[in-house]
Amino acid sequence: MELINAVNLSKSFGATQAVDQLNLSAQAGEIFGLVGSDGAGKTTTLRLLVGALRPDAGSVSICGFDILAQTDNAREKIGYLSQRFSLYEDLSVLENIRFFAEVRGLELKDWKPRCMELLKFVGLENFTERKAGQLSGGMKQKLGLASALVSRPQILLLDEPTTGVDPATRQDFWQLIIRIVAAEGMAVILTTPYMDEAVRCNRLGFMRSGRLIAEGTPTQLRERLNGCILELQTDHPIQLREQVLKIAGVQDARAFGDKLHLRVLPERAEEVISQLHTLNGGSHARLIPASLEDVFISLTLNEGSHD
Repeated sequence: MELINAVNLSKSFGATQAVDQLNLSAQAGEIFGLVGSDGAGKTTTLRLLVGALRPDAGSVSICGFDILAQTDNAREKIGYLSQRFSLYEDLSVLENIRFFAEVRGLELKDWKPRCMELLKFVGLENFTERKAGQLSGGMKQKLGLASALVSRPQILLLDEPTTGVDPATRQDFWQLIIRIVAAEGMAVILTTPYMDEAVRCNRLGFMRSGRLIAEGTPTQLRERLNGCILELQTDHPIQLREQVLKIAGVQDARAFGDKLHLRVLPERAEEVISQLHTLNGGSHARLIPASLEDVFISLTLNEGSHD
């Protein structure tokens, strides 16, 4: 069941086109990731979906409600976690969730059991009286998640929820998201700059300059570059890159640690491998499956050539 549907969504700020004719949908039980660098339009898209910004053109439907014409009905269905910690630092963990519950019109008999269930779920049940300002970055994000979930939303919008937290906390946060989607069947749209997080999503949309330049499952997106990515082990990846780019059939080359990732024309792959063998003193180059990073770089370069 489709819970979010955005059609031809556009928003500009002066001369800057932040979102450009974007079409986006998400189903119940699905995690959809918006992936892009800073300035790609990810946060603006979420603000348009939640109704915090009014689009210049296009429409947003939330569980069948128009976000502009039926704003209150639509927002009742949404839980939103912004990029910056937006809770009250001088209130306790429990007081913060209570505030958000009562703002949503929930009565004590409804919010208190849900609140305690969520605090246990996110691992904060022993910190109910601690001031939010005294929490670590990861604990603040978990409190933000619990507050967004207290009204049992059907849609969860998360803006770079793990930015600035340590790797272990990122892992914990993702386990929470996956479990809550499985348990409650909501639709999640999240933004992330991290490809290792993107691969956990059911579907992805790569954004650049306010546009969706590709969409699909992680597997579908990686398949776009089947037979196109060569890996070359080298002690001098930066120096070798300039020479490699002169080989016919090589479209791009990027250093990844002590390796070079080359994007090549698939019909020239064997010929390129042979030339690399000679160029790099006998070191072996091999075809490897494309990573999401390879695909994103490829799409961004191709898109840039048309701007």
